[in-house]
Amino acid sequence: MTEGMLIKEARQPQNPLMSMKYVVVSGGVLSGLGKGVTASSIGVLLKSAGLRVTSIKIDPYLNSDAGTMSPFEHGEVFVLDDGGEADLDLGNYERFLDINLAKDNNLTTGKVYSKVIEAERRGDYLGKTVQVIPHITDAVMEWIEDVASKPADGSDQTPDACIIELGGTVGDIESSPYIEALRQFQFRVGRENVTFVHVSLVPVMGPVGEQKTKPTQHTVKELRGLGISPDILVCRSTSPLNLETREKLAAFCHVSPDAVFSTHDVPNIYHVPLMLQEQGLCNILGVDCESTGLLAEWRKMALHLDTLVEEITIAMVGKYTGLSDAYLSVIKSLQHAAMAVDRKLVIDWVEASHLEDGWSDAEESASAWQMLKGADGILVPGGFGDRGIEGKIIAANYSRINNVPYLGICLGLQVATIEFCRNVLGLTGANSTEFDESVEHAAVVFMPEISKTHLGGTMRLGSRPTVWQVDECKIRTLYGEGDSVDERHRHRYEVNPDLIEQIEAAGLKFVGKDETGQRCEIFELEGHPYFVGVQYHPEFKSRPNRPSPPFLGLLQAATKK
Repeated sequence: MTEGMLIKEARQPQNPLMSMKYVVVSGGVLSGLGKGVTASSIGVLLKSAGLRVTSIKIDPYLNSDAGTMSPFEHGEVFVLDDGGEADLDLGNYERFLDINLAKDNNLTTGKVYSKVIEAERRGDYLGKTVQVIPHITDAVMEWIEDVASKPADGSDQTPDACIIELGGTVGDIESSPYIEALRQFQFRVGRENVTFVHVSLVPVMGPVGEQKTKPTQHTVKELRGLGISPDILVCRSTSPLNLETREKLAAFCHVSPDAVFSTHDVPNIYHVPLMLQEQGLCNILGVDCESTGLLAEWRKMALHLDTLVEEITIAMVGKYTGLSDAYLSVIKSLQHAAMAVDRKLVIDWVEASHLEDGWSDAEESASAWQMLKGADGILVPGGFGDRGIEGKIIAANYSRINNVPYLGICLGLQVATIEFCRNVLGLTGANSTEFDESVEHAAVVFMPEISKTHLGGTMRLGSRPTVWQVDECKIRTLYGEGDSVDERHRHRYEVNPDLIEQIEAAGLKFVGKDETGQRCEIFELEGHPYFVGVQYHPEFKSRPNRPSPPFLGLLQAATKK
């Protein structure tokens, strides 16, 4: 055992963490290697050992949060209970660890600099010149210590361990202050309380599949030059690392061969914690990962997903169909629900604009319609902007008329409402004021309390209650007992309250509303196998062994259960 390991064997087995422990996960060579999954997987192992775990994601960008960033730039915006708009990796943490994080669990350069500048304006630094070192680095360390002590598992008990993921790659200019802060942090809390995990790439080259170690050697050399010596290497590769590669990495990167781990390609990401455990990570960390039975349940789930054969096809109708990260939580929620109904999930990505009349490419249009008509269920996720809106309305119409199970999320609820107003109520040209401010029949309107001048953090955000308006309906049955449900929101527009009575009289019932009884949160169409829309985003609270009820209902209806 080296001094830098997370937990020494000398600790008492019934209480292996005598003080807060930190695992810092960094990355090198290139982005997209799976630092978030690695960090989440380590958290799973610690939780399986009976420890309370929390997580922090450090994003070096200057934005205050991810709320104003394009999905093309950054993937989905993950919304937290307190309304924080965060990096999608926080979704990985919550799903893997079954915890609920807050906005402060996502630390950005914008947040840190704002905090330091605000302190300077108050005179907190007593006239000193404010600099990156020590003021920014001190603020980072204080932030980490403060957030790490906050419960995230629903209890009131302080976490035993905190997983910290540093975004970007070692060598990025933007990451420099954080590398320095973490270098200092190891001495602030005690080197024995910090384990540094570095995720790197081992490419496989040539006809014989030679595993190349040089990229990892260089990134570790750079990290050590900045004052941080990794305790554990996690190496991404297409195939398992051979013994020669492990020994070479150990020799050149100043780690034990036992601390070099291979995260090669696997059938599904739920195998990653199991892969690390099988290679001895729990021994390196000094914990018994089999002590609670949680890992056995995790293993059963991962293997169950591998054995699913009978397929279920869901048509995802959106406008970011070439970028799956834009809908990451929706995809995971569909997968959770598919596992619950014992089906292998197949997603057909339907570009909404290709469904529209007059689309210029006949082949693309034919392909989109073929996928829509061949699907067992249709899902229209959230989004912003008018591109593809008419295609989404067409998808909702097709589902309603042909009794195809439908789930509309946020914008998906709104476009289905627009379609109903046009084609059932006869309100020709009905639309949302988001797309046509002068529309005669406004089925969807801008919420009066929302700012029209500032974009960041001004939407209706975070966990809010939805109160049931009826005693019996499909979606209420799925949620189970209770007079209300709490789900996370992210929207600026709502169904026009002036049309609710008329819409409901025609059979589209708003079975869930906000506390005032005015704002529509859930609709369900009478006489349809499953035609449900939710104004909130249920995907953010779905878990592998506890699928989100609206998604579960869609998959149950699609399998005719």
